Amino acid sequence: MQKEQLRSQEWFGKKGKDGFIYRAWMKNQGIPSHQLNGKPVIGICNTWSELTPCNAHFREIAESVKNGIYEAGGFPVEFPVMSLGETLMKPTAMLFRNLVSMDVEESIRANPLDGVVLLCGCDKTTPALVMGACSVDIPTIVVSGGPMLTGKHRGKDIGTSDIWNFFEDNRSGLMTDEELYVAESCLARSRGHCAVMGTASTMACMVEALGLSLADNAAIPASDSRRKALAHLSGNRIVDMVREDLKPSQILTRQAFDNAITVNAAIGGSTNFIIHLLAIAARIGVDLNIDDFNTLDKGVPLLANLQPSGKYFMEDFYYAGGLPVLMKELQSHLHNEAITVSGKPMSANYEDCDCFNTDVIGSMSSPFNTTAGIVVVKGNLCENGAVLKPSAATSALLQHRGKAVVFENIEDYRLKIDDPELDVEEGDVLVLKNVGPRGYPGMPEVGNMSIPKKLLDKGIRDMVRISDGRMSGTGFGTVVLHVSPEAAVGGTLAVVLNGDMITLDVANKSLTLELSDEEILTRKANLNPGDHIVARGYTHLYQKHVEQAHLGADFDFLKGSSGSKVVKDSH
Repeated sequence: MQKEQLRSQEWFGKKGKDGFIYRAWMKNQGIPSHQLNGKPVIGICNTWSELTPCNAHFREIAESVKNGIYEAGGFPVEFPVMSLGETLMKPTAMLFRNLVSMDVEESIRANPLDGVVLLCGCDKTTPALVMGACSVDIPTIVVSGGPMLTGKHRGKDIGTSDIWNFFEDNRSGLMTDEELYVAESCLARSRGHCAVMGTASTMACMVEALGLSLADNAAIPASDSRRKALAHLSGNRIVDMVREDLKPSQILTRQAFDNAITVNAAIGGSTNFIIHLLAIAARIGVDLNIDDFNTLDKGVPLLANLQPSGKYFMEDFYYAGGLPVLMKELQSHLHNEAITVSGKPMSANYEDCDCFNTDVIGSMSSPFNTTAGIVVVKGNLCENGAVLKPSAATSALLQHRGKAVVFENIEDYRLKIDDPELDVEEGDVLVLKNVGPRGYPGMPEVGNMSIPKKLLDKGIRDMVRISDGRMSGTGFGTVVLHVSPEAAVGGTLAVVLNGDMITLDVANKSLTLELSDEEILTRKANLNPGDHIVARGYTHLYQKHVEQAHLGADFDFLKGSSGSKVVKDSH
């Protein structure tokens, strides 16, 4: 791309009053004139925040990116966007994913940027930033923050997935409050996001599989010096991408999305992957639907032996060879010619790599588990689909018939789950309503409901659980999620009553409420949905415009892109 073709020159290359204003106010930062004279201007979109602990090291990562940009002949400008900390934000970080995507989109479009580096880490920051950048479609590269080091507790390796076990042990009296307090200091012992194949790691794998990052981005630990080296190289590369005019729309083809879906199956990735990839596809204009995520029958085994589906941690995954090794094993299932941010085909990312630990990364001939990926189930209880992760479930429950034990909302659930008088048996099905996109609002990660205490005391650790909410990627169990339509918009889930029989049949991809169509219609006619809409602010906007889970829970007015052109100039 020639100097006169650079988008930033519409600002810094102007003469007269406009150019004077654009350049003069930038120079108050001590920037010499030559930096604004035709160099590619690269934005570094930073989600650093001390309220997002996973991303708290991003100032250092940004400096490494800047060094790479300067070295390649570009001019870096760092800018903040709203940061989403999964561990602290209430009511749920997912409520704000779409807001951040708007922040990113408008920040990029409104400013003199020729390319952008997205600094992503904690769960929702990655899809939010990618969604926003796709809507503008200028050269873009992703740098993830990396996973934290593996936790160490009483001689054992631990990660975020162990929280669920610790909590159930504490509830059942097997772990004291003091022991739980000690464990929390052992879990998150370095910078970075969750050390397991939770949503953050899944998102990092997603962007690498899509071709939006350099090879090895997904797994380098946050505290490993090679994370900074990769950030530096990404800074180098984005300058060249601008010169080549290599945009997300050229990388994010249908083949790239298929690759990401295949890789997600093989890593045992989070079910949240579905809702985020659907939203990204809709932004970039790729026709993707929920049925495309049904990977159980595609012959893709689980290759990554990582928590929560396996034993090891992201640190181990990197030392074993990381995502390039896993993708090399999968190459017969991938579109290897798909172009990546490197400008080269995907196959170039893994052609020279080797596996250093076959217990961590299995082979196609000797996988960790032959059951992998996501199952999309449909039926009268979820006409538009619901999802389940078989590798994290109890195999004996994948075909199950049981009596519904219903919680009308999250408050009802919290009130009753530990009540010794709760009418519940081991073979029952727990049903949680009104935790979907509109009903909660924001679709929180509460789908992996705790086992009722009266059953936990008997040693029961898994049951079939159904909701219109989500589950943390670090969670596990026989959990049916993302039921669509959700209860709050009159989906069949809304009319389930205590004692109704429900059949889950994963092999046949079905979820059935054993009621006649007539009975369902009668019950729906008697629904009194009430007014779920909050009166003001962003939450009001969210509830008015959020789409259902099977469409990605994006806003209905954000489909497609608006491009990089600024329609009006105020000066």
